[in-house]
Amino acid sequence: MTRFRQTLLVLLLTILSGAMVAQNNTNSPYTRYGYGQLADQGSGNSKAMGGIAYGLRDRYQTNFANPASYTAVDSLTFMFDGGISMQNTNFSNGAVKKNAKNSSFDYITMQFRLSKWGAMSIGLLPYSNVGYSMYESGETEDGTPYVNTFSGEGGLHQLYLGAGFKILKNLSIGANISYLWGDMSRSRYQSFSSNSDIMPLTTIYGTEVTSYKLDFGAQYTQQFGKKHSATVGVVFSPGHDLGNDSYVQQQLGNSTTGYSTSQRDTTMTMGIPMTLGAGVTYVYDDRLTVGVDVMFQKWNSVTFMNEPDAFCNRAKIALGAEYIPNLMGRSYLAHIKYRLGAYYSQPYYKIDGVRAANEYGVTAGFGLPLPRSRSVLSISAQYVRTQGKEAQFLNENTLRLCIGVTFNERWFWKRKVE
Repeated sequence: MTRFRQTLLVLLLTILSGAMVAQNNTNSPYTRYGYGQLADQGSGNSKAMGGIAYGLRDRYQTNFANPASYTAVDSLTFMFDGGISMQNTNFSNGAVKKNAKNSSFDYITMQFRLSKWGAMSIGLLPYSNVGYSMYESGETEDGTPYVNTFSGEGGLHQLYLGAGFKILKNLSIGANISYLWGDMSRSRYQSFSSNSDIMPLTTIYGTEVTSYKLDFGAQYTQQFGKKHSATVGVVFSPGHDLGNDSYVQQQLGNSTTGYSTSQRDTTMTMGIPMTLGAGVTYVYDDRLTVGVDVMFQKWNSVTFMNEPDAFCNRAKIALGAEYIPNLMGRSYLAHIKYRLGAYYSQPYYKIDGVRAANEYGVTAGFGLPLPRSRSVLSISAQYVRTQGKEAQFLNENTLRLCIGVTFNERWFWKRKVE
C-alpha cells in the first residue's frame, strides 16, 4: 500500500511540474482571438458527465467549480486530485484538411476538512491556452504578392485557495480566490518572395498578465425519504480589468539582411467577464446521479487589447449522469462508476463583427476504484465539434482522452493501540 501511495504522489508531482512549463496545448486557429481556448473548469468525474459541476456533491471527488461543495468531504479524508488530457483534432474549411495532436495539463488539487463546518481546497488550473500557426496570401495595391504567417502561443493559469462552510444543515457556501497569471505572444510575419527589394516585416504583440479571480458558490441539498435527494448549486464570478504589461515589437529584415527592431511598451485595457452558473443534481440511493448545468459569461462588455466589444457572450448548457450498479456487490464491475454526458456551447470568439462558431460535445467514461483503497482512476472520452457560423470559418472535430487520479485516504484518524 505504501508503494501505491508513493506511485500516485510521483504521478501528481509529475503533472504539477509539467504544468509549470506547458504553454502550447492547442493548435486551434480560433485561439488567435482573445485569450484563446478557455479551459474546462471540472475534475475527472465532471469531464465524463458533460461538464456538469455546479450541483455536484461527492465526498470522494473534488469539485473546484463550486467551492460550496468542499463541505461534502469526509472529516477524516485528505484528497489529492490531478488530471491530464490527450487529443487529436481535425481542422477543415471545406477545401483544406489538417490533423494535430496535443497533450495538456488539466488540473491538480487537494482538499481537506478544517472543522465540522468547514473545508479547504488548494489547486492549480489552466484558464486559457493559445497555440496556432496559419498563413494567408494576397497582393498589395500595386499588385505585389505577399504571404502573411500568423502564429501565437501562451496562456493564462490560476492558482487558487478556496474554502467552504456549512452555515445550515442543508446549506453550504464557499469562495475561491485565485492568482491569475500568464504570457501570450502573437506574431505576424509578412514576406514578399517575388520582390527581394522589399524586406520582410515581423510584428509581435506580447502581453504578461498578473491579476486575480474570485468565485463565490452556494449549494442547497434537500433529502426526500431515505433514497432520494436533490442539490441546487449556483456560482458567481465578478468581471474586472486585468493588470498587465504589454508591448508591440516590429522587426524589419531577416537573418540574411539583418534586423532593424523597434519596440513600444504599454499597458492595455483588458478584462475577464462576469460569470453566472447554476446547476441541479438528483441522486437516487447513492447509485444514480443525474444533473443539468447552465452557464453564462458576459464577454460582450469586456475590452481586450484596448478594443471594446471584442467578443460575444458565452453560454453553455450541459447534461450528465453517473451510475454505480451495486455499492454492496462483491464483483469489481459492480463498483465501477459509469458516466455519460453532453453539452452545447456558444464560444466567445468574434470574427469580423459576428459570432465565429458553435460547439457541441458528447462525453463518456468510467470511475475505476483502485484496489485496497478509496482512490479512483477516472477515464473519459470526449468528442467535440466546433462548427463555424460562416462558410469561410473553420470546422474542428476533436477526440479527447482525459485521465484523472483521485488519491483519497484517511489521514486524520487516530489508531488505537491496545
